[in-house]
Amino acid sequence: MKLQPDRFDVQAITGYGPGWVGVGSDRITHSVILSSRGERIDWAAGSYEDLGPQHFVRLAELQAEVVIFGSGARIRFPRPAWLRPLAERGIGLETMDTAAACRTYNILAQEGRQVAVALLLESGD
Repeated sequence: MKLQPDRFDVQAITGYGPGWVGVGSDRITHSVILSSRGERIDWAAGSYEDLGPQHFVRLAELQAEVVIFGSGARIRFPRPAWLRPLAERGIGLETMDTAAACRTYNILAQEGRQVAVALLLESGD
């Protein structure tokens, strides 16, 4: 699916599909964290089973208002203990499938919100 943002002054997701996401003219095929501040960080998680508390500590360090977790082709919720670093900083986390996470991130970023999205891109998605 191709996405076109209303504003181009924030980092936007320009497309997505099974196992990939587009940011500008780049096609990313590994799990990644994006923020409305322009950060793009490789997220060392090749699958949901690879996730652990350290992945969510990294998200808390971004100090976004809200973090969107795109859990792959289907919704899979993080374990409650993984969310502690976010809760301690008052950062909300929303979980959805990766396609919905891409769309939601674009909307919030274009509204000027301080938002980050952590996209789990699995090769089988």
